[in-house]
Parts: sequence; structure tokens; C-alpha cells
Amino acid sequence: MHDADLNSDNLNSEMDIAALPFSQACENNKQPILEVLQTELQGCNHVLEIGSGTGQHSVYFAPHLSHLKWQTSDVISNHRHIMAWHHAYPAPNLYSPLAFDLAHDSVPVSSHLDSGHLNSSYVDKPYDVIFTANTLHIISWALVERLFALASDALPVDGKLIVYGPFNEDGKYTSEGNQRFDAMLIAGNPDSGIRDKEDIVSLANAHHLQLLKTYAMPSNNQLLVFRKR
Repeated sequence: MHDADLNSDNLNSEMDIAALPFSQACENNKQPILEVLQTELQGCNHVLEIGSGTGQHSVYFAPHLSHLKWQTSDVISNHRHIMAWHHAYPAPNLYSPLAFDLAHDSVPVSSHLDSGHLNSSYVDKPYDVIFTANTLHIISWALVERLFALASDALPVDGKLIVYGPFNEDGKYTSEGNQRFDAMLIAGNPDSGIRDKEDIVSLANAHHLQLLKTYAMPSNNQLLVFRKR
């Protein structure tokens, strides 16, 4: 967002639409995730997406959830990719990525909030939903802990944290595919790996986040919905 080139009218010439950064996983799971979000985000106002990646999810979700604001965020190095997707598929409720490095930063606050609706409680807790997909198995456990701590601090009471990805059940893999995927992750980074759902729920409870519902998703993934107590 801070790179002047991101707002250039020449962005399409610099990065052809057909050559946009592409995640097949995002393409495969966007509709099943959206169907859950359309239920879970009724009555919600402002989503912060942590780890927006390529930006594919944001440009798909925002137009289908036009009643709310969808705020993207990620490390600076991914902003150009996200902005390329936003430029190709704009939506009035879709906002440019905020700089957010989970290892160092606090939850970023957007600058587009309507000042006419800024009471003191809203300024303190501007997001009523935090969404993240395919992050917990990529980052270290220390950063998983930090994500839940920051989410709890940022959300108001009854706000939601929604997490998508693969999880183990009762300390066991839910499929052979997940077992192979986990081995690949750990080979690349010993600090990564598929997390045990029970550990995630315990961590959430420690930060006043209660598991409301688990949705079974395609390809042995799950979507977990937590609510701030």
C-alpha cells in the first residue's frame, strides 16, 4: 500500500491480467468458504483478513458480501500481488492491503473508517471479524499464539475469528493426503506443520475465544468459527 507503483494507472501494462499471481488452493476453496461466510457474517460490518496472500480470496468474497467492508493485510512483499488482483477485480467494499507482519506488528487499523460512526468503542475495536485462511500450518507455533492473542485484543465481545485450513483430530491426521502434506511442510520448515485442533481450541480458550462451530470443508480442510467472550 505504501509503494507508489501500486496505484499506477500503468499497472495492467506492468503485470498482465493473465499473469496474475495465482493460487490453485484459493481457486479450489473460494466457493465453499464463501458459502460459510455468507451465513456466519450476516450482521457483521468490518472484516480484517490476515495473510491475504495473492488477493484472490478478497476479490471473490467482497462482492458477494457487499454489506460489509473487507480489509486485506499482509507483509509488504505481497502487497503488489494483492493490488494487482484488486486492480483487475475492484469492488467498492474492498480495501487495499495494510502492512502487517505478524512477528512484529500490532493489528493494523484502516484509515477509511467513516468518521461519522467513530464512537470511542469503535475506534478501539474497529473490526468485528478477523479471517485467515491457510496460515496456521505455515507459520511457527509462536506466531500462531501471537495471532490468537492479537485477535482477542482486537475483537470486541461477540466478535468472530474465522480460521480455515487443515487440522489434526485427536492427535491424528484426518487423511493420508494431510499426512503427506504435513511431511512436506516440515521438510521445508521444521517450525511449520498441521496443528492439532485440540491445541488450537485450548489456545483460543486461553484468549477468551470460544469455538462456536466447525465446518467440514473439501480436501480434508476445516473452517473454525470462534467468538470473543
